[in-house]
Amino acid sequence: MNNNVMNISIRNEKVSDIQSIHQLTAAAFLDAPHTDHTEQFIVDALRKSGLLTISLIAEDAGNVVGHVAVSPVSISDGTTSWYGLGPISVSPNEQGKGIGSALMEAAILNLKELNADGCVLLGEPDYYQRFGFKSMNGLELPDVPAEYFQALMFSGDLPQGNVTYHESFSATS
Repeated sequence: MNNNVMNISIRNEKVSDIQSIHQLTAAAFLDAPHTDHTEQFIVDALRKSGLLTISLIAEDAGNVVGHVAVSPVSISDGTTSWYGLGPISVSPNEQGKGIGSALMEAAILNLKELNADGCVLLGEPDYYQRFGFKSMNGLELPDVPAEYFQALMFSGDLPQGNVTYHESFSATS
């Protein structure tokens, strides 16, 4: 972990963190572009569906200052063991301090420990490329510009097809 990231610790969520995660996620996306402001409901719905495979929080002096969610995705060619990373949230007044990067690194490590074959995400290419994510021909998220849909392979062959996130990503409340 990056030692200049305050005194952040990253750990799995606990039941006592759920409300803080909800509030943090809503706040993190409040002024974000390209959002329907439903990210907190997506995390809640994934948890309720039992599909929140990885849910890590960044904590500073007992306060939840960041969160990342990872859940399984479906690929139209039948490939399994692929996951979608997101939403990832950092408290607005803590952004730019490396918390998001620390959460990304921890989530990738957790995926490798789960023997995942790969991970996809929807996000800003300039940010996520530093973690090895890139657009990959043949792996698509319909109706999304290709450069914003990125993948990171850990093992196996690159799937070919459309990626579908769980219906929890349609949650609006």
